[in-house]
Amino acid sequence: MDHFLDKTHGRFGFAATESPALKIAPGTGETIGFETSDEVYAQLHEFRDMDKLTVGINPVTGPVYVEGAMPGDALAVTIHEIRLKDRGWSVSLPGSGALQHVMGEEMFTRRIPIDDDGVHVTERHTFAPRPMIGCIGTAPAEGSNSTIMPSTPQGGNMDLVQCRPGSTVYLPVMVEGAYLSIGDIHAIMAEGESSFVAIEAEGIAVVSVDLVKDMTLRAPRVETEDEWIFVGLGDPVQESITRGYEDMFSFLVSDHGWDQGDAYAVMSAVADSQLGGPTGSAEPDPLHPFTAVGAVTIHRLPKAVLTQTGSPA
Repeated sequence: MDHFLDKTHGRFGFAATESPALKIAPGTGETIGFETSDEVYAQLHEFRDMDKLTVGINPVTGPVYVEGAMPGDALAVTIHEIRLKDRGWSVSLPGSGALQHVMGEEMFTRRIPIDDDGVHVTERHTFAPRPMIGCIGTAPAEGSNSTIMPSTPQGGNMDLVQCRPGSTVYLPVMVEGAYLSIGDIHAIMAEGESSFVAIEAEGIAVVSVDLVKDMTLRAPRVETEDEWIFVGLGDPVQESITRGYEDMFSFLVSDHGWDQGDAYAVMSAVADSQLGGPTGSAEPDPLHPFTAVGAVTIHRLPKAVLTQTGSPA
């Protein structure tokens, strides 16, 4: 790593009012290590009582000021590596997640060992790690965005398994310098995150940052080896789906010069849509802070369609 930000740089919001922990020039290939914290899960495991916590939930490390980044641009954050430490956590927070009614009001916690054999989720089940970044984003034009929910056009707690090593995450720039922050590493997570917590883990995300001038995005997108993934944010879920598909359509027609009919037909044939993370797209009711409003959806376009010349995809 060329730069390292340890977890003492953890903050509980995405905001341009925070003093930058680091200033970088984009496009140099220099890597930045963002160390994340699992202290809140260790305390939940110890106390099993949210009222006894001395730390907040979901700190993000940063922010990083990106020189030359201006509103209307986009950051391209390439994830090179995620280094896990020796433990993860499974936690059931009462009142959160799709399984809240069956898990009940008593908090469940489990320390999950991580070693060379894998992630030891139970005594019988050890899985290969699939580390990913749950929370990645830039600062909004005004105020502060939550690191818990909702997901926002600037990113945040999206909980997308595609935010993994080998992927590039594109984030809108809303303020000069962008103010990039990263947190919430998971050792392994099923798509959709039924528990709202997954297997949380402390670790170090190693990324590099490029700047794409005049790339106006209304929501994040992710580039993997094989796909372009467009994030939809809306309330209700159908609005989220519509926005994600519209962004994909614009990518093909406006950015790549496709005929509208071709884009329509190809998307109908091979563009898959599914629910994304569980954090919603609108501010939750203050009385129910873990109840999502709206939806995060993802819309997946195979890269092969951009280069296909007549042979089957």
